[in-house]
Amino acid sequence: MADRGHGPYGITAGPDGALWCTLVHAGQIARLTLDGHVTRHSLESASCGPSVITSGPDGALWFTQAQAHRIGRITTDGQVTSFPVPTPESGPFGMTPGPDGALWFTEMNADRIGRITIRGAITEFALPTKGAFASMIAAGSDGALWFTLNQANAIGRLTVEGAFTLHPLPTANAAPVGLTAGTDGALWFVEIGAGQVGRITPEGHIHEFPLPDRAARPHAIVADPAGGCWFTEWGANRLGHITPAGRIHTYELPTPASEPHGITVGPDGAIWSALEVGAIVRLSALR
Repeated sequence: MADRGHGPYGITAGPDGALWCTLVHAGQIARLTLDGHVTRHSLESASCGPSVITSGPDGALWFTQAQAHRIGRITTDGQVTSFPVPTPESGPFGMTPGPDGALWFTEMNADRIGRITIRGAITEFALPTKGAFASMIAAGSDGALWFTLNQANAIGRLTVEGAFTLHPLPTANAAPVGLTAGTDGALWFVEIGAGQVGRITPEGHIHEFPLPDRAARPHAIVADPAGGCWFTEWGANRLGHITPAGRIHTYELPTPASEPHGITVGPDGAIWSALEVGAIVRLSALR
């Protein structure tokens, strides 16, 4: 897929039936077809740090540039545009389509949540807490945006009108990172510091599920259309699945120390994950 040092990181299924991936250390976006053909698109700078990528409501792919402090857009034929985030050194990271036809993103360094329209107009909302390190973000079944606050040890909720709610986690130093909207109407997240998967309802009720290996460093999570979620164990070289009832299965990856980061459900129904060693792995969803 890429040289080992290029770092495949975020991954998503595109509207064109292919997988799209960020190469965080190369300043590139890669497109991977289901039969293995790779096309790489260079961005403005090799050091811009493309991180999380998602399909937008306009048929393009949108992504954060954590080092260039910009939001990027790439069409399926490779045309790239980017937009500066108003707050300097903001460190945009997580990104998701919102319920309002815009894209929403986190600003790790600035304690803000951002909103960008498909025309590139950006609005920022300041968090009510400092040093929170807002990470991943997803649209919930309640029409609000939900996000992990890694250093505040909490899950945040933001309405499209700008009203915040914070939900502290029961486990100290859990350090939540990945988050996804589940098929059950709840939000599911992973705690990289505690080795747990968490579930929070729209009403704010939290349940945590310890992993068999508490040192696995779970990083990213995606909803399984058949129920439950898939997640990466960055520190243990595994992918995992959790059922709605909390039963966990894990799957060893063939390449040692491959560092799985982003994870998505592909257009073929399989599970795809970006490995920082320079590869993409596909797992047939057989349980």
